[in-house]
Amino acid sequence: MTGTADMVAGKAETSTSFGPLKQIDAGLLNVGYVEVGPADGPAALLLHGWPYDIHSYADAAPLLAALGYRVIVPYVRGHGTTRFRANDVVRNGQQAVLAVDSLALLDALDIDAAIVAGFDWGARSADIVAALWPERCRGLVSVSGYLIGSQAAGQSPLPPEAELQWWYQYYFATQRGEAGYRKYRRDFSRLIWRLASPKWNFDDATFDRTAAAFENPDHVEIVIYNYRWRLGLADGEAEYAELEKRLAEAPVITVPTITLEGDANGAPHPQPSAYAAKFTGRYSHRTLEGGIGHNLPQEAPEAFAQAVVDVDTH
Repeated sequence: MTGTADMVAGKAETSTSFGPLKQIDAGLLNVGYVEVGPADGPAALLLHGWPYDIHSYADAAPLLAALGYRVIVPYVRGHGTTRFRANDVVRNGQQAVLAVDSLALLDALDIDAAIVAGFDWGARSADIVAALWPERCRGLVSVSGYLIGSQAAGQSPLPPEAELQWWYQYYFATQRGEAGYRKYRRDFSRLIWRLASPKWNFDDATFDRTAAAFENPDHVEIVIYNYRWRLGLADGEAEYAELEKRLAEAPVITVPTITLEGDANGAPHPQPSAYAAKFTGRYSHRTLEGGIGHNLPQEAPEAFAQAVVDVDTH
């Protein structure tokens, strides 16, 4: 591997495209993904959140590829070119399912273990893989730290200012909210971008490139299910009940971990001190300064890529 100290010298050129997408059958899905770097390199699985897509890693992935990593960046279910393989499958967005999707992709690609990294929904999935299947996770990079939750926790009221930050979750709990998101998903997502990253001056082309991923026919159902499940308004599927029971116990994470946070994250997120004890292996936290918001891999790609490399050398 190239020495880590040289990796972040200078700002990476902004990528406009990853190049050709690949498709592969993995579990319930036919997954759209990009792959960069040598096929025999150590694997790094980078997971995006909502309302974002694979282009959150358009600058970080080439940095890692240049250092010899095999970088895999998939569209999560309900986004981009990822599709369900059967029409009668429940469009389920609960937390355990998204993590199982990640494992199925690693299996389909014959990857025994990878560094798993993500933000937002992707950080939660990465945390779950690390917690429940540590043998598949060589290291973890998690933006905003420990995000594993449960329906019971989701039903506990928060102080009013904290509840206000979750306004969209309660909007999605209504039929009006579902209809509103279906009709205005691009406007809605742009608003979330502005609120979650108030100091990120993204341009129209950057947003439009990602917003195309929201035209997936399953997008609205997956998003609505995800947030309703958190509030106990969607039950989840019985086959995942045992996994959710284990996750509700808030399992510790033993694999080498680096957590990241931006100093201008406008989205709901825990303080680092609230989750540090959940990481019982080699662990460190980094808060990035300079107006870095919620979409940290895209706003600070060098720092994100550096964390992936550093957790690999812990």
